[in-house]
Amino acid sequence: MNLHEYQAKELLKKYNVPVQEGIPVDTPELAAEAYKNLKVQYGNEFAVVKAQIHAGGRGKGKIIGKEQRGVAVGKNAEDIKTIAGNLLGGTLVTIQTGPAGKLVNKVLVAQDVYYPGPNPVKEYYLSILLDRAKGQNVIMYSTEGGMDIEEVAHNTPDKIFKEWVHPSGGLQPFQARKIAFNLGVTGNAFKNLVKFVTNLYNAYVGVDASMLEINPLFKTSDDKIVAVDCKMNIDDNAIMRHPDLEALRDITEEDPTEVEAGKYNLNFVKLDGNVGCMVNGAGLAMATMDMIKLSGGEPANFLDVGGTANAQTVEAGFRIILRDPKVKAILINIFGGIVRCDRVAQGVIDAYQSIGNITVPIIVRLQGTNAAEAKELIEKSGLKVQSAILLSEAAELVGKAVNA
Repeated sequence: MNLHEYQAKELLKKYNVPVQEGIPVDTPELAAEAYKNLKVQYGNEFAVVKAQIHAGGRGKGKIIGKEQRGVAVGKNAEDIKTIAGNLLGGTLVTIQTGPAGKLVNKVLVAQDVYYPGPNPVKEYYLSILLDRAKGQNVIMYSTEGGMDIEEVAHNTPDKIFKEWVHPSGGLQPFQARKIAFNLGVTGNAFKNLVKFVTNLYNAYVGVDASMLEINPLFKTSDDKIVAVDCKMNIDDNAIMRHPDLEALRDITEEDPTEVEAGKYNLNFVKLDGNVGCMVNGAGLAMATMDMIKLSGGEPANFLDVGGTANAQTVEAGFRIILRDPKVKAILINIFGGIVRCDRVAQGVIDAYQSIGNITVPIIVRLQGTNAAEAKELIEKSGLKVQSAILLSEAAELVGKAVNA
């Protein structure tokens, strides 16, 4: 589950991680009020307005039809109001959103951290995620923080450092000091960075995050270490341990079909192909998708109906697949172990009769428990479907359908 920047920062504060303070708002008028409040509290003349969407690259992104960037600095309340007005309700296109962009429903008005002081300011990069190959969390960091970190990783990978953390021992003090040393900080900044890294790692583990990225990690002119931006993803499998975090989910940022599938406990992932898939079991689903590609088609989705599928969940999955205008054929591939094939067949029949006027070819392969009963149900229903016994036969029928 992805979080917005302002949500992630509130979580970090609970673990004593210093962040760039800000106020989330959803109208230009409230943005101007937020600026005034921040100015009274922190005394800074400038403030930053940041579009709140689940995507990176906001600083270089633009609102469609406008020259407005996703992150902009204002020097007075009127500036802030104008920037917020340009962002709110607009569609922001960044390198991570694709050309369709994302609708901006909320902005964060944040304090200016570039205030003058005795020392130079500096931007760093730091992230924590799971290295699945090693079975350990890894802290990735660099002296080259900011908007071009992807180019740094591509062009100068030697500037990206990594520190692995053993799960049984957790982050050790010497590791936090090593990170601060490699980033080249000294004096009070060194002490503050060690504390920052330690608390940040505790936050990562404490909320069951699967990814936590701070970019930029900022050293102020008076040697404070602050998280200016934060991207956080919570492990979906751990949400049950954090009922308070589930309330932070923003379904407007998610694919509507995936949200709908979740209501029926369907494992659904939207893809860009032309063949809709309905399968039971992740392994069989992956094999089915491979067969579709080998036959000349492209999977339009991953849909695992699971072992407890019934007619209602199958009908729901069927409807979700048909919402995709790119779908030229649907392949239903069910091996009846726990799930009964006749239940799946009944779901297909109910969906077909309920939706009506289905023009795409439907290929059905049902094997296993009650497969004979399922075949009889479909034959008596009068549905215009094509049956297959072998997966290779089903794939061949799919190939003919998409290449017709």
